[in-house]
Amino acid sequence: MNNERSIDLNCDLGEAATPEQLDVEAHLMAYVTSVNIACGVHAGDAALMRSTVQLARQHDLAIGAHPGLPDRDSRGRREQPLTRPFVQDLILSQVGELMAISQAEGLHLVHVKPHGALYNMAARDPALADAIANAIAQIDPRLILVGLAGSELLVAGKACGLSVAAEGFADRAYQADGHLVPRNQEGALIHDESTAVSRAHALIHDDRIAAIDGSSLHLHIDTLCVHADTPGAVRLAHALRTMFDDGRISVVRLDHAV
Repeated sequence: MNNERSIDLNCDLGEAATPEQLDVEAHLMAYVTSVNIACGVHAGDAALMRSTVQLARQHDLAIGAHPGLPDRDSRGRREQPLTRPFVQDLILSQVGELMAISQAEGLHLVHVKPHGALYNMAARDPALADAIANAIAQIDPRLILVGLAGSELLVAGKACGLSVAAEGFADRAYQADGHLVPRNQEGALIHDESTAVSRAHALIHDDRIAAIDGSSLHLHIDTLCVHADTPGAVRLAHALRTMFDDGRISVVRLDHAV
């Protein structure tokens, strides 16, 4: 990200299972600049992928694939043993399907952001990160790989010649080592809107955020994530955009942020 303090605001979408969740996803598109669309494995299906792409096109948002693990019971958030061929096939098939849908709608895919357990495991595991990055490079080396700031996933992406985007979170807590606090642990989710906005402000302006143990992490980010399933997600997205406006931070699509 350059010195003019620009930021991409992204959201994981295409995961809705109820009309209420669909309504939240639709409203969030008015505030974000990039969307990561579930590819029918951990959530969603081809019809939801297509309708999400169509709605993102109306808002001129950067479209990305959000491939996850085949575990709908946990919505792709349960870690499991993985082999390199399995992971590469998982990425190739999911990203390929969303790419085909996007192309049919006259759009090109901008980025790939792994979902849930796949994302968090790749942040720690160089071999898994390399498998993901290599699969993305096979599909299209112009795709941007989104990963946790400071993680192995970004290292692997750069090694494969991909452009990478370092991601931060307004609504998640961090461990002292820079990884996210697992969702099943107390304090993993930030429910208070003002706290989330304050943490986002510190990340963007100072490249710093407080870890759950009170220590300070130095993290430079290119893109900030808001989760659609966080309670009050639309209010939080609105509050973040207000903070950006007040701080004269330009909000840009991911392909303009890296």
